[in-house]
Amino acid sequence: MNTAAILVIALLLDATFGEPKWLWDRLPHPAVLMGRTVGALDRRLNQGFMGILRGLLAVATLMGGAYLIGYVLSLLGPIVEFILAAILLAQRSLVQHVAAVADGLRTSLEDGRNAVAMIVSRDTSAMDQSAATRSAIESAAENMSDGVIAPAFWFLVGGLPALMVYKIVNTADSMIGYRTPKYEQFGKAAALMDDALNLIPSRLTCLLIAVPAGVLGQWREIGTEARQHRSPNAGWPEAAMARAIGVALAGPRAYDGRMQDFPWVGGAGKRHAGPTDIDAALGKLWQAWGIFLGLTVVLALFGY
Repeated sequence: MNTAAILVIALLLDATFGEPKWLWDRLPHPAVLMGRTVGALDRRLNQGFMGILRGLLAVATLMGGAYLIGYVLSLLGPIVEFILAAILLAQRSLVQHVAAVADGLRTSLEDGRNAVAMIVSRDTSAMDQSAATRSAIESAAENMSDGVIAPAFWFLVGGLPALMVYKIVNTADSMIGYRTPKYEQFGKAAALMDDALNLIPSRLTCLLIAVPAGVLGQWREIGTEARQHRSPNAGWPEAAMARAIGVALAGPRAYDGRMQDFPWVGGAGKRHAGPTDIDAALGKLWQAWGIFLGLTVVLALFGY
């Protein structure tokens, strides 16, 4: 069975079953194990001088270990590969978490805030409906890239070992890739490596959202807005999503109790948004997923 065919099965399994709670209540999820590994290296290496070199050593260790584990597991055959790949993809769980925000907002603003707090790191206590909606849509667009397209892309490139490497780097970035006194030096290698690994997938996700929405002709404007984003990659799928559903995203928001004046993405879109706009964004996620699945099927048929 070729790599693309294995990925087709993994994509379908993930979209159908997502994250079965009964299983992960009994076993540690691989992402949890990755997090524990990153945490252990953080405690052991993030101390003393030469923080950048220590961080580089940590990332090299994580990537080498992930590649080796992925390679060994791939020797067990395609069934193991497509099961593990399905576990490390996140289409269904992403849709469920984002849909929960729309459901919460339909009940009350407080329920919406509680739901969005599960998927974003910014302050949610003072969000109005529009801010909560934008946060959910931004998370949907960014995590479509990080949680679905990027791991699938790297699986196509290098099989299970490459997928494992991507996931461990992405996990490390989410834990230590911050510009804080503790991680400014130690987390720099993780942040830069994550940026590098997401360079192509983020723009691919942008295309997958833009094409079915009919906004590909606005590519120059999408690129301009994407480059204004504080992340070199997250702005691409967000800018495409903003134009695809006609909602302005990003803009001012609060972190650690402080309002920060970030530029708008898709600023010509409406700024008053609600649950129906989240529904529209979820539709775009499934369209993007469907196109990517179709492309993967074509690759499988050509024996890739």
